[in-house]
Amino acid sequence: MAIWFFVVIVSNPKDSVTFSGIPVNLINTELLEDKFYEVQNNTDRVRVTVEAPRNVINQLRASDIVAEADVSRLTEVNTIAVSCSVMNDTIGIISITSSPDVVQLSVEEMAQKWVNVRHTTSGDVAEGYIVANTTSDQTRVEISGPQSVVEQISYVGLDMDVTGATETVSGNVEIRFYDAEDQLVDGTDIIKNADTMHMEVRVLATKEVPVEATLTGEPAEGYVATGAVECEPSTVVLAGTPSALADINKVTVIMDITGESADTQKVVNLKNYLNNVSLADSSFNGRVNVTAHIEAEMERTLVLSNSNITVENMPEGFELQYPEGQNSYRLRISGLNTAVSAVEQGAVRGTLDIGKWMRSRNMTEMRPGTYDIPIEFEIPEKVKMENEVSARVIIVEIEEEEE
Repeated sequence: MAIWFFVVIVSNPKDSVTFSGIPVNLINTELLEDKFYEVQNNTDRVRVTVEAPRNVINQLRASDIVAEADVSRLTEVNTIAVSCSVMNDTIGIISITSSPDVVQLSVEEMAQKWVNVRHTTSGDVAEGYIVANTTSDQTRVEISGPQSVVEQISYVGLDMDVTGATETVSGNVEIRFYDAEDQLVDGTDIIKNADTMHMEVRVLATKEVPVEATLTGEPAEGYVATGAVECEPSTVVLAGTPSALADINKVTVIMDITGESADTQKVVNLKNYLNNVSLADSSFNGRVNVTAHIEAEMERTLVLSNSNITVENMPEGFELQYPEGQNSYRLRISGLNTAVSAVEQGAVRGTLDIGKWMRSRNMTEMRPGTYDIPIEFEIPEKVKMENEVSARVIIVEIEEEEE
């Protein structure tokens, strides 16, 4: 054994060592400055095997190893050969190799374009408030990056949390990229001038008020206005500051019935009657259908009250209530003047058949809520009804009293 040890020391046989995780330095990368490149499959980290005399091997460390890939030697399949060496040229080595022996790149053209900015909000504002509009300090953004990624991007999205807000909310929000299907696009490789953008969300109070109509002019000779005027929608939700909404209890529009000889309907633009407030529903164009009832002498309008109506077949455990302010229904009847005149308004009976109404809607069980239910009226044979009347009712579940 002593002799063998002496032979090993004196002869200094060759040996090898492998170092893992050696970084590969890319050189001459300026040759790709007009392109986007990315290393694939972590090929810029290699295992380097060095073969040298044993006394050299014993001195080597991973920090002594240099691995490089020259971009000028990029092949048509986007690979670059890895060359390895040791930092100290005086160290005598027999061979040095790497695995893998090439760096694999993904190379593509750079692209740029302008995309629009879209705003969204998350969360719900406080009850009685709405999001009126959203703005940002930019409406378009210029982006650049890999052509395959840039082509995917359809718009820049900004989202602001407005949970519980009762006033305007603003701040810097993260810029995100979306495709035409509103799916998030990874923007890691996208070049932009900022990661955030200032966004402002205007929050306004709301108030629901009735819509009423005032008639002007006179109908044709022999016809009269019954005084019944209907607006559809009958209520509207307004948006504005609390102070602007405080004194608004209704919106009154004007309708001219000069020369009319029948029930007249006209479209009125509600926006012409609003000051310092706006419509809360952005999808509503402000058009209101106003109907004025005009009748010849042989027609008559009966004004009936809730007392004229009988409720039948109400499911057990529920009761019917009328909304506040709903206490009259206008039923137009026609026929011979004597027959129409003979109708006693207080004697006209109407029925709300809840069971029949439920069957017509294929309802197997009652659910609490607000409904418009047709009223079935009993009138003399020689008189016909000119309009259908529904009652807006609130169905509530009867709470059991605690013992």
